[in-house]
Amino acid sequence: MPGLVVFGRRWSIASDDFVFPGAFEIFIRVLWWIGILVLYTNHKGNFDCASGGVLHSYLVVLLIILAAIILSLCAIVYVSAQGTITNPGPRRSIPALVYVRALLYLPELVWACLGAIWVSDNSRGCQAAEVGAVIAAVVASWIILFFTAIGVLIVFDPLGSPEPRPEVYDPGTRNLESNGSSQLLYTARSLAVRAWESRLRLLCCCLPQDDSHRAAFSNIAQLFSSFFSDTDLVPSDIAAGLSLLHQEQDKMEQCRDPDDVVAHSPSSPILEKAAHCMQFAMAAYGWPLYVYSNPLTGVCKLSADCCRGRGVEYDIVGGDHLGCHFASILQSTGLQYRDFIYISFHNQIYEIPFYVALDHKNEAVLVAVRGTLSLKDALTDLSAACENLPIEGVTGSCYAHKGISQAASYIYKKLINDGILNQAFTIAPEYRLVITGHSLGAGAASVLAVLLHSAFPTLRCYAFSPPGGLLSKALADYSKDFVVSVVLGKDLVPRLSIPNMEDLKRRILKMVSNCNKPKYQILLRGCWYEVFGGQPDDLPTELESRREEELSQPLLGPQSLLQHSASYQSLASDGSPSHTTHVPLYMPGHECMQRLCFSQTSYRAEWSSEMAFCSILISPRMIADHMPDAVFRALQSLTQDCSFPLCPSSHSNSHLNVI
Repeated sequence: MPGLVVFGRRWSIASDDFVFPGAFEIFIRVLWWIGILVLYTNHKGNFDCASGGVLHSYLVVLLIILAAIILSLCAIVYVSAQGTITNPGPRRSIPALVYVRALLYLPELVWACLGAIWVSDNSRGCQAAEVGAVIAAVVASWIILFFTAIGVLIVFDPLGSPEPRPEVYDPGTRNLESNGSSQLLYTARSLAVRAWESRLRLLCCCLPQDDSHRAAFSNIAQLFSSFFSDTDLVPSDIAAGLSLLHQEQDKMEQCRDPDDVVAHSPSSPILEKAAHCMQFAMAAYGWPLYVYSNPLTGVCKLSADCCRGRGVEYDIVGGDHLGCHFASILQSTGLQYRDFIYISFHNQIYEIPFYVALDHKNEAVLVAVRGTLSLKDALTDLSAACENLPIEGVTGSCYAHKGISQAASYIYKKLINDGILNQAFTIAPEYRLVITGHSLGAGAASVLAVLLHSAFPTLRCYAFSPPGGLLSKALADYSKDFVVSVVLGKDLVPRLSIPNMEDLKRRILKMVSNCNKPKYQILLRGCWYEVFGGQPDDLPTELESRREEELSQPLLGPQSLLQHSASYQSLASDGSPSHTTHVPLYMPGHECMQRLCFSQTSYRAEWSSEMAFCSILISPRMIADHMPDAVFRALQSLTQDCSFPLCPSSHSNSHLNVI
């Protein structure tokens, strides 16, 4: 539901978000109250120190303050647990209760200060237990006040300041295209962009604030502000919606017919080459991933190379001052130093590390591009606007992900202008060009392959877990002849595109609008389901007192400027995706998918199409399946264990993940 409005502004917390924090504070306060009561009962009339009367009065008033706070918290928790996410009527008294609770902070603060003064000036001669109890009470008060202040900062919404609101216009007579409303809408969006820019600068405060970073912050801020502009959901609403959507997806998956055996699966040579290239893609991450993948022996194997003095041979390694990255690459790939043509760990926004080596096993000049490993890489990922990428011989619109396209162009200039590929093919003229990478590196490798294909017609690209919103339809189809994308299970990143995010937002809005359960029950059930599994909920809908068409409306504040915006109206349609101004982008090349059958710990590989990645799948493994070590283990299983090339069909498709 829309954020709670108190103290003259809107906050990033709803009236049904006080159940868990309130219950936790009640637990702490009750224990505190019982401890003070036991101390007071045991020492009543026996405070034998000079300031015993003051101590007696202090404890009595403290008991009264704690009792008042506990009662107010009980009322807040009880009222907050009423109603549903979209039915805040039973919780209309929450703002008044919040004001009461806020007022009780004043006597608590005063009493904490008085307690500290008593301990420092008047506690001489009192028993150690009495003094310790007062000290504990003072410390507890300050701790709670401190975390309350932290919580206020967390739920503070910089866009929640009251602004002039237009009247609710009749859509048939007046709309947001009027001059006054358009100006207010423009102002609101400008404020949102500035707020997101400030957040990004704060998050990336350690990065240089030069023109390239400022431009990236601006582009990302515009993307984020436009995505969140037509909803007024708080974070807990999104968490509840994701939990409901996960259970709904699992329920629908269980209702499907058993999977048929796929007739067109990738051949063993393709899988073997993919597994081989994945080693080089993993090696591009350098020592962090190597140590992560080898926690017991990784540090020992690298320590000698990292700590020894740098020789002349390490001069080709840019940005690797201690030589640890290069040492890990040698360990991961099994190559010799003489097999490397160029290695760079230079890292800036739109400039990502890569290396070029001679792969004698497959007779290839191999270019491996690193994935996301720094804040600068994350900014490159998030620069998701479209950028023209004209390719000779490709008909149709040619667009690509802006950040990844610029990163690929940076590598392209290095390879061509600096003569790196010429040097490699001078050494091994009969070899073919192979490009590989994981995640961000997979996206950059795919765009780089598109750029180089006309000059190297025999090149091949193996992209592991590439971003979904990467290439326009024309370029994605063009890349199918020379790019193979490998995706594991329910990996989030290959399904991550702006249209898919818009679709996810629309489905979350539907789920939270139609569910008739209180939010705290949804979150409790969701946590249990994610940790322990079980059967998904039946997800009953709230149709007792509201018309079904009312439940199709997105959750916006009653005075939102965007209630009649085009984006808002498009979300009201359940049968069609939201209309978006963003150009749809797709994964590169042929998609090789592998399904993990947990009962047999074996995998199934199959070819797929872009339609398999047209929506985001919610799963606890949506992040774990993206990790490079997980992808490598899956490929190793497919190439080493041929006894179960295909998982048998199962009536419980929820046990299957896809690579």
